Amino acid sequence: MFYLKPLLSGLLATVLLLGSGLAAAVPAIQNFSTANGVPVYFIPARELPIVDVQILFSAGSVRDGERPGLAKLSNGLLDEGAGDWSADTIADRLDQVGARLSTSSRRDAASVALRSLVDPRYLQPAVETVARLLKEPSFTPDAVERVRQQMLTALQERAQSPGAIAQDAFYQALYGNHPYGSPPDGTIASLNAVTRAEVQGFHRRYYTAANAVIAIVGDLDRPAAEQLANALVGGLPKGEPALPIPLASPLTASRTLRIPHPSSQSHILIGQIGVSRADPDYDALYLGNHVLGGNGLVSQLSQEIREKRGLAYGAYSAFTPMRQAGPFLMNMQTRNDQTDTALQVAQTTLRQFTANGPDAAILEEARQNITGGFALDLAGNSKLANYLGVIAFYGLPLDYLQTHIGVINSIGLDQVKAAWQRHVQPDKLLTVIVGGGQPAPPPATGS
Repeated sequence: MFYLKPLLSGLLATVLLLGSGLAAAVPAIQNFSTANGVPVYFIPARELPIVDVQILFSAGSVRDGERPGLAKLSNGLLDEGAGDWSADTIADRLDQVGARLSTSSRRDAASVALRSLVDPRYLQPAVETVARLLKEPSFTPDAVERVRQQMLTALQERAQSPGAIAQDAFYQALYGNHPYGSPPDGTIASLNAVTRAEVQGFHRRYYTAANAVIAIVGDLDRPAAEQLANALVGGLPKGEPALPIPLASPLTASRTLRIPHPSSQSHILIGQIGVSRADPDYDALYLGNHVLGGNGLVSQLSQEIREKRGLAYGAYSAFTPMRQAGPFLMNMQTRNDQTDTALQVAQTTLRQFTANGPDAAILEEARQNITGGFALDLAGNSKLANYLGVIAFYGLPLDYLQTHIGVINSIGLDQVKAAWQRHVQPDKLLTVIVGGGQPAPPPATGS
């Protein structure tokens, strides 16, 4: 939902930007609040008679506490019943008006998204449905058990996936007892222990007006957008904002974790704690990472590991900023007998990139690729709503869309190099390797 990659480069991107008009690619954001204080971020989009809405709550797995998976379970139950409506009733009400509802829960945020036609005959029933499931989800015992079993089945599947095993192990090893280390999907023990009362309590605490933001993109004027926002969340209690997320402690030394798995390839994750979304160095780091490992097969990691040595199909890197510092991560897959060689190449590439910075000409190509693809990142209501949701949830400036290209264009080579040297320590990396041909470990049973 929160991080969009550039899609075009060079002359083609420039032509598309000129053809579509830069103003159309960077619409202005309007900002206001509902009667009960929920911040609303709104962009009129009059091309199609539809509206996309995202309602985001600070109710992700960072709020799980001693019950990993509680946030995702609570979010997944929202459309399983509300008041005296069953899940089938909710689905029928939305189907009858052609509306689309989705829910999701990640580390920072939980969200409810609605897409509907703007004709009141269709929009009003859809909004009434969403408003009710937000305000009074029923959390019936049958529904709690059904969604619990779905999540337990998904956990069993993750326990057989080397990629999922590596990701979970990486976050847990990197963050330890910090809330970001809690697995969003939960554990078998924690999901089995969650009670209906805990789900109800989680909803009461976090699905409140003081803990929400709304992003709206669609064929509406300002008064209609205000009316829509109030109709969706006006029934929520004021509540209290969620507590700030604590700072995460960076690594003090390198560490390698090897997890046996009967796969033909090893999954390798290498990284450390990176930056928050609000960090002033994020844009410089993002631009630099486009050179290192964020631009697909032409990035430096891919060139060194795939093109020159044939060690992997691809190698990638990314910063995943959150409200507090999310990880910087390099990842790849390689044959088990090539694991140590691929790992050494990745570490050497990162060390040299951090010490020397990117080549000036390649950095300029990356800059053009990012700015050239920006218009397509915003093409269509759903893409724009996703971007607006990021801006709303992380409190980015209202002129973010207008200034983004200018900011990227203003970042020089020295600024990129300095940012990398401030935030990336190649001698303090966490490495997780899943593979080696041994039996897969059983699913985790602890919390």
